[in-house]
Amino acid sequence: MTANTTKEKYNQLCENEYIPVFSQPWWLDIVAGPENWGVVLGEHREGITSAMPFTMKKIGAIKIFKMPKLTPWIHIWFKYAPDMKYNSRLAFEKEELDALLPQLPSSIRFYQKYSYGLTNWLPFYWRGFRQTTRYSYIIDDLRDLDAVYAAFKKNNRYEIRKAQKILSIIDAEDIDSFYRINGLAFKRQNIKMPYSLQFLQNLDAACKARQCRKIFFAVDADERVHAVLYLLWDERSAYYLMGGADPDLRSSGATSLLIWHAIRFAATVSQKFDFEGSMMAPIEKFFRSFGARQTPYFAISKNKFPMNFVELLR
Repeated sequence: MTANTTKEKYNQLCENEYIPVFSQPWWLDIVAGPENWGVVLGEHREGITSAMPFTMKKIGAIKIFKMPKLTPWIHIWFKYAPDMKYNSRLAFEKEELDALLPQLPSSIRFYQKYSYGLTNWLPFYWRGFRQTTRYSYIIDDLRDLDAVYAAFKKNNRYEIRKAQKILSIIDAEDIDSFYRINGLAFKRQNIKMPYSLQFLQNLDAACKARQCRKIFFAVDADERVHAVLYLLWDERSAYYLMGGADPDLRSSGATSLLIWHAIRFAATVSQKFDFEGSMMAPIEKFFRSFGARQTPYFAISKNKFPMNFVELLR
């Protein structure tokens, strides 16, 4: 089976099954490039039983598995039978992963992060892979917004009330201004912007065409932009994809107000709100303060050569 045939089958699968936005073909085309992602399938007589997208980076003739920009994880899809018992699910996952993993292209470096739908990484472990646990923060149910708000830390609610007195939230279409404010957070930490304006423009155009994003600005009476937030969603979850704030205006509470506004909007288009988490202590503390549930997911890796050599290729 050719790679194109496999992708065609995966495209059809995505049209008929729930596949999160970060593993949709159109998303991978933008963030990785059409030639830098693929998918391996588990197939039986009854059809496709599992699907594992992957993303790669080419360095000359060498290929390494690498996560693309603005993509927190990739989703492995399993076709579970109705009412499958827990032990049967584990056995099924092992059988499918044992079929999927040998199909992956050969590479000297494997690094992929997988959605929290994957809770059992033992089939990877038994094949010599390593795992690092990462965390996201998720509000699982948006149906009762009063309960969601009540779960916020007291200081968050104070910041929101304070910001509401001086700021307005507007729907924006200006991705260039968003990029500028978004970049201030990286500048403050002396970190190079991890993506270009052109990259973000292309991604935003694709999201806008599919009506799965909102850009929110918090502005004051003088039309100064205090903070920005980029919300992405699919049918089951909304995602705090990007944000940023003007460091000279950080005391206004704009970011807390934006998050609360984004959560309320998310309740109209999806079921959950995913902060996407952070392994940085100050950001983790801030996300946790919104009453979201800490949710683990796996970063899985494997190297054929010592890390000091592999690092030269990153």
